[in-house]
Amino acid sequence: MLRTGLHLRMSALAIGPRPQDPARRAVLQRRIRGVVAATIAYNVAEAVVALVAGRAASSSALVGFGLDSVVEVLSAAAVAWQFAAPDPRARERTALRAIAVSFFALAALVTSDAVRTLVTGAEPDHSSVGIVLAAVSLAVMPGLSWFERRTGRELGSASAVADSRQTLVCSYLSAVLLVGLVANSALGWWWADPVAAVVIAGFAVREGIEAWRGDACCTPVALLVGDGRGAEGSDGDGCDDGCCDRD
Repeated sequence: MLRTGLHLRMSALAIGPRPQDPARRAVLQRRIRGVVAATIAYNVAEAVVALVAGRAASSSALVGFGLDSVVEVLSAAAVAWQFAAPDPRARERTALRAIAVSFFALAALVTSDAVRTLVTGAEPDHSSVGIVLAAVSLAVMPGLSWFERRTGRELGSASAVADSRQTLVCSYLSAVLLVGLVANSALGWWWADPVAAVVIAGFAVREGIEAWRGDACCTPVALLVGDGRGAEGSDGDGCDDGCCDRD
């Protein structure tokens, strides 16, 4: 069911034409599976390093980042499960809901840990490992996100686009984490660490809501995976946040 308002004012062209050639569709589906596999492999390693380093330094932001990596793995796994089916479109809605739930779980876990740190006043230790990890992720994640988003838009897959935004959020969170860890280490601002964790949780809630609704870059799932009917009243305008215009 299409929602009214800004999200309805979106044409299929904003995501990209869904290819009708079966050969081209097969190529795009293989690309999605490939980037999902790469994302899972990287995030498993990232999660282990972040969680171990975060617990060692009592850093709620670093632990939150590690949990985000776990959520990223779950999100990518949902897309991998979808594209393992003979007709991936049949699993689109379920995959989107799984991605949304993973976002909400992340927000709850990170927020509780950050609040505990702020209330108790526990000061996190310096973490060189965390700073290096955040910098590496900030360099790696945007590329993975761009490739999956571009492929998902051409394929017309809302879940692939949603998962690419999950990966992009990870790059934003890498920047937030880096600022928080450096501020704590260089300036002694211990509170910057849990505040950074709360910012991470806020990003997660926002993306979870959009994934649950099936927005995937402000676009209803019916527009992405349907045949274009049911978009009456759409004026063909895109989102005003520009997220669908970035390649």
